[in-house]
Amino acid sequence: MLDVPAGQRTLRVALLGNPNCGKTALFNALTGSRQRAANYPGVTVERKEGVLSTPAGHRVSLLDLPGTYSLRARSPDEVIARDVVLGRIAGLPAPDLVVCVADATNMRLCLRLLLEAKRTGRPLLLALNMIDLARHRGIEIDLDRLSAELGVPVVASAAVRRGGTGELLAAIDRMVPGLVAATGEAAWSAPDAAALRATQREADRIIAASVMVPDRRDPLTRRLDSVLLHPVAGLLVLTVLLFLMFQAVFAWAQPLMDLIDGGFQALGALVGDAIPAEGALGLLRSFLQDGVIAGVGSVLVFLPQIAILFLFILLLEDLGYMARAAFLMDRIMGGAGLHGRAFIPLLSSFACAVPGIMATRVIDSRRDRLATILVAPLMTCSARIPVYTLIIGAFIPDRAVWGWVGLQGLVMFGLYAAGILSALGMSFVFKRLVWRGTPNEPFMLELPDYKLPRVRDVGIALWLRVKAFLRRAGTIIFAMMVVIWFLSSVPRPPEGATEPAIEYSFAHAIGTAVEPVLRPIGFNWQIGVALIPGMAAREVAVASLGTVYAIEGAEEDATQLGQALAGKWSLATALAFLAWYIFAPQCAATLAVIRRETGSRGWVLFTFGYMLALAYLAAFITFHTAVALGAG
Repeated sequence: MLDVPAGQRTLRVALLGNPNCGKTALFNALTGSRQRAANYPGVTVERKEGVLSTPAGHRVSLLDLPGTYSLRARSPDEVIARDVVLGRIAGLPAPDLVVCVADATNMRLCLRLLLEAKRTGRPLLLALNMIDLARHRGIEIDLDRLSAELGVPVVASAAVRRGGTGELLAAIDRMVPGLVAATGEAAWSAPDAAALRATQREADRIIAASVMVPDRRDPLTRRLDSVLLHPVAGLLVLTVLLFLMFQAVFAWAQPLMDLIDGGFQALGALVGDAIPAEGALGLLRSFLQDGVIAGVGSVLVFLPQIAILFLFILLLEDLGYMARAAFLMDRIMGGAGLHGRAFIPLLSSFACAVPGIMATRVIDSRRDRLATILVAPLMTCSARIPVYTLIIGAFIPDRAVWGWVGLQGLVMFGLYAAGILSALGMSFVFKRLVWRGTPNEPFMLELPDYKLPRVRDVGIALWLRVKAFLRRAGTIIFAMMVVIWFLSSVPRPPEGATEPAIEYSFAHAIGTAVEPVLRPIGFNWQIGVALIPGMAAREVAVASLGTVYAIEGAEEDATQLGQALAGKWSLATALAFLAWYIFAPQCAATLAVIRRETGSRGWVLFTFGYMLALAYLAAFITFHTAVALGAG
């Protein structure tokens, strides 16, 4: 038994539940900022763990399991959820208590999951989340009867309300004396078809005995879905939402971008005034001013735009709109050879292809998962935003078209649309050439009710994504800037040299070596220098250009990269550069996660190869078309 003095042993508790049941909101409410994210041993499934103390003083280590509908484990996320409950993951102790989290407004699927979990023998506690919303809708739940029918304790919770987790914590305290320390793997076998049918029937019987649901749907959800799920009006609303999102990326972010830009300008000027340009200190001045400030600063200035994009995606997820968008896109994506569930991983790839590819675990079929993984890198991730906004800001005039639409935002929307269309197009090709004759599996999806996002949860999620970008800027981008600065500054020019110092450097030698291959698509040697480290992380290309042109002396201020490009490049080259980055080969992190998710180096090489070929072809066509139209 665990009847030990409070605080002397850490209780291991796992949260188990269906997607969209409010499990993560409950986890955030219980742990607050006392949480950390990592990956499970040997896989790239995210693991969120936090600590808390109960009213009785028991220390709890809380684990937020991936959302699952069953312990039968038909997808990687479900495999992790099952194996944690059973104690099968090496290096991760089995939970002392499993808290099943149910959406109190829609309990059927969670009760099926709980009945499966009972067969593991682990101690269980059922937490009916969103109980306030259920009561508002007139749903009456007899908690005592439900507990008696299930044979497990049942409590109500409301993660978004102050004090809404009190009953849950008190229930954990009450259960501690009766818990047995979990050791080893729990005995469990997957139910057969007959057992599954019995579990559906049992869940329905228990609900009928303990829950009274009014004979009507939520009227707001019904009214909204009549528009948002309409095959024509719904797609129109989705298009407008995406269009407004990309307009906001430019319009809302500009004041903060100007502030950040001004800060780096002032920092660069301060370094220039404090360190002399001659002698040995001149090299240090160049490193700080042209390498660090010009390089890292040219990427960080786009942080407001990336944060706005993340904010839109998080709000749409919390509102309950993402499931509707997936439902709407099912027919279109099915025609292109993609499963309807692929919409959410592909939309996640707008932020970063790495979590987007990891999100394909919600797709049961391996063929459908693989098809989604292969095209997810074509979606316009946040790493492309610095590239797109740099070129658009330098070459596309800031004016309105049709009297109210910003031209720069319209071009950005077009680039995102090109990524989406190319992903659908390549999926169609793969379906015809690689998986010919393989039918799509049917698409079944629970549509959650609409609910207002919780500011705190959105804020935590947004900060985690912003922090990841800042960490990337402080590690990968900074490291690459040191390399680029070194290659651009060494060897130093000889005494009396009249050419820019960079023309005597290793970077110039590398750039001129690859320039013959890039010249047909309108690229110069400076672009060649930027593309190579851009394979590590796309935004490094912007930082590399900032360093190269700063050392070359093309800028009065190291952060004014757009002015340098406008004076050095033709419009045809700029457009070809944008076309290249629609299809640009993936960053190293994405290639690594493709390797882990597919278990094959072959698919990594295939993805890199086909994207490189598409990038070159798109840039070639764009450059020569632009030249023919007089933009050369």
